[in-house]
Amino acid sequence: MFPKFLNRNNLLYIIILGAGDVGYNLAKLLCYEKHDIVIIEPDAIRARRARENLDVQVMEGTGSSPSDLERAGIKKADMIVAVSNNDEVNLLACLIATHYHVPTKIARVKNREFTRDDCALNAKMLGIDLIIHPESEVADAVVNLLKLSAATDILEFAEGKILLLGIQLDKRCEILGQSLAEVAKTFGGMTFRTVAIQRRDRTIVPRGEDVFMNNDRVYVTTQRENIPDVLRLAGRENVRMENVMILGGGQTGTEIADRLEDEINVKIIDSNVDQTNILADKLQKSLVIRGDGRDINLLALEGIIDMDAFIAVTGDDETNIISSLVAKHLEVPRIISLINKTDYTPIISTIGIDAFVSKQIVTVDQILKFIRRGSIISVASIPGISAEVIEYVAQENAKIIKKPLREIHFPKGALLGAVVRGEEFFIPVGDSQLQAGDKVVVFSLPTAIKEVEKLFN
Repeated sequence: MFPKFLNRNNLLYIIILGAGDVGYNLAKLLCYEKHDIVIIEPDAIRARRARENLDVQVMEGTGSSPSDLERAGIKKADMIVAVSNNDEVNLLACLIATHYHVPTKIARVKNREFTRDDCALNAKMLGIDLIIHPESEVADAVVNLLKLSAATDILEFAEGKILLLGIQLDKRCEILGQSLAEVAKTFGGMTFRTVAIQRRDRTIVPRGEDVFMNNDRVYVTTQRENIPDVLRLAGRENVRMENVMILGGGQTGTEIADRLEDEINVKIIDSNVDQTNILADKLQKSLVIRGDGRDINLLALEGIIDMDAFIAVTGDDETNIISSLVAKHLEVPRIISLINKTDYTPIISTIGIDAFVSKQIVTVDQILKFIRRGSIISVASIPGISAEVIEYVAQENAKIIKKPLREIHFPKGALLGAVVRGEEFFIPVGDSQLQAGDKVVVFSLPTAIKEVEKLFN
């Protein structure tokens, strides 16, 4: 359900608690839409980074302080987004916001106990509109990546009728050196569209003359039934997962193991004695191992060379990267790593990690999906790319309907990826005309989002 007060013609006054990666990146994206943003952050270094790089107000303080919230303007706030690293601070801030009649309250909460109906202090009682559990979202993403092992990224839209796949190109790919126009001519019977190319640190919204190159990571929209053909064109194929090793027995690793263990042989490693005891009690079929996942001898002893996939989801990025490199050296076919520091994202694909997931990205996506207007069904970000994939429903009086797309000035930096009309899927071309109710997936750089929204609203 979307906030009733939200009007895309009006600017919102939004208070964000926390200037870590989640709060910082959320504020950055909302700045493109010209909302009034105030960030409250207790750490001086994080506060300075936000102040120097974002067009927002930043104050040092805490969300658990009524006086700090008053200084931030809570009396006139349309929304509070509590994404600090402290559950109790986030919940208390939302409770204070309820007292001040803030219309919309969003909180990131790690401890699921706070969402139980029998909890003395739960989100429903506090009037929180959206609770986000990053660990569960990450577990979902990892399981999806294992099911489609040849992809680096998988996003679903229109109730699963449209998929966006990320695929790493290498020398096995038969279309290297060919332009998009040449590929479309040669393989015209295949239903897909390339909406983006990540080339080193550049994100390219491609045109017909752009050429596929070795080591490109390409993003395509297609249907589920077309996936084998698309992967074959890219020189890739799915590998059936039978044996998986997970490093990290925290909440994320536990949820992944719990979802996999009925169908896959799972080994899960953690160095903490208490945590391994908890894992052994909770997991029914997984093999729990106590040890250091960076130790190559331990990994070899536990049969890592027989694994189909290695998943590193500890709370430490460096541990995840190092252990993933060890797994890569030992030729594990599929490597997925949890990476939260945005500084690392540009190098991930270059060092051999097949796919990575980020708590920050999934959290920001959930928040954006909630706070944007009803013509937007979902919003998703792609790890390592400064862009969004947005699913719209074309409105009855929208500028983009009832005329050929070639007559519509679509903003530079954005591309229509696919359309679902009822049960029909199609890739739009110049002669296509959208109709009210069509579900449309758009890939857009941040600078183009505002103009795209004008076409659909």
